Amino acid sequence: MRAIGVTGGIRVAIYGAGMAGNQLINALSRAGEYQPVAFIDDKKELQGATIAGVHVYAPEALPALINTKAIKKILLAMPSLSKAQQRHILNKLASLKIKTLVTPPIKSLVSGLARVQDIREVEIEDLLGRDAVEPDHNLLAKCIAGKSVMVTGAGGSIGSELCRQILRQQPARLILLEMSEFALYSIERELQDVRKQLQIDMEVVPFLGSVLETAKCQKILRTFHVETVYHAAAYKHVPLVEHNPIAGVRNNALGTLSMAQAAIAAEVKCFVLISTDKAVRPTNVMGSTKRLSELILQAFSRKQIKTRFCMVRFGNVLGSSGSVVPLFRKQIMAGGPITVTHPDITRYFMTIPEAAQLVLQAGAMGSGGDVFVLDMGDPVKIVDLAKRMVHLSGLEIKDELTPDGAIEIHQVGLRPGEKLYEELLIGDNVEETEHPLIMRAQEAEMPWPVLQGLLAELEAACDHFDYEGVRALLLRIVDEYAPQCGIEDFIWRAQKSQRQGEAVQYTPVV
Repeated sequence: MRAIGVTGGIRVAIYGAGMAGNQLINALSRAGEYQPVAFIDDKKELQGATIAGVHVYAPEALPALINTKAIKKILLAMPSLSKAQQRHILNKLASLKIKTLVTPPIKSLVSGLARVQDIREVEIEDLLGRDAVEPDHNLLAKCIAGKSVMVTGAGGSIGSELCRQILRQQPARLILLEMSEFALYSIERELQDVRKQLQIDMEVVPFLGSVLETAKCQKILRTFHVETVYHAAAYKHVPLVEHNPIAGVRNNALGTLSMAQAAIAAEVKCFVLISTDKAVRPTNVMGSTKRLSELILQAFSRKQIKTRFCMVRFGNVLGSSGSVVPLFRKQIMAGGPITVTHPDITRYFMTIPEAAQLVLQAGAMGSGGDVFVLDMGDPVKIVDLAKRMVHLSGLEIKDELTPDGAIEIHQVGLRPGEKLYEELLIGDNVEETEHPLIMRAQEAEMPWPVLQGLLAELEAACDHFDYEGVRALLLRIVDEYAPQCGIEDFIWRAQKSQRQGEAVQYTPVV
């Protein structure tokens, strides 16, 4: 094949000499921003060939080529690879400490629609994402298609993605409940645009309000004949909730109680709680309130049959508000340092679309009171994630072994309520379901008459700003709750310091 003749621009190696690489070199020739000087490919039959005037090398040659050919970036042109295969290659490239970029989807390359502007940075989904399991479309549609559906916390990371996927299942009506005016405006406009584009005949009805407004929520559910509720409204940022425990208890636990009571009164058929792995043996207020929310719905499942309640637990979602990934990227762009709370801290990760899709399918299963647990894959060591992000940005970690590195990693210590490892199960009693990535856990329950009295005490303690009482009641209700720190509420600490004549010290919560 004749040489394309790209002579200017940034010198790059293209990883992938197949059709995608071939199409990419054509796209680059039109733009002139990059100058391909080498192809890299794992296939031995391609190694040694010349494509469009560019020689194809084995991956083992890449470290030497970076020096001899003055390669500044690597363009990964293998969009048809599975997530696992792509992750394996990116992990190998990370050790080279050279900036790596990812090319557009294969469809864009083949159709000629790909532009040099479509070449993007490596995203966290490339490093941690996994191949999607084909969804069960019957489960996706079961509680949604043709029905009136409500999402609480509709403007949040998970709530908004649930709305996007629910819309595509063509409900008769989608009710949005959200406290943030801007978040509600944003998701409502987005959904209306998509609805028009896809020509879906349905209503999107936005409501400003709180899940604690029981009477209002009941009126909404009754008026619009809601059959399914996805309850995603919650405060989720661990340190912030630790510093604002009463707000966390009200919104997360009492808010779930309020919505559940409204749902029963309005004879909603299905109620799905978005829970978290932090509800398992919680060390923080946020996790304990989410476990308390589970206990409330378990108890309601045993005392009535009108509404089927279930819960879906999963870990961190990539790109959500408060995620470490955008923080790390911002810190790298600023030249560091990257802040990691502890060298051994690990977390489970899942993409937001995958989590939402699994929530919709899990919500269609079970007979009531079910605690569903999503298969999150393998936990990831946060400091390793930070290092890979630095290396794939073409930079080096600055430490004792490489004092000339560009980015330092600072360990700042665990934040209030934070623990090293998250879990998804309290006990070992778990069983498979009809979906390979959804399990059913058998967890301890608390009878409603007992729980009802404790919840009344908890609400009274919140009303009286009795911080010690709130802590004591959470310990009584949630057996597994083991606080990692003392009471961190800002008001409580300030009052304590004033009584003792000390200056008030505040620590950052981000």
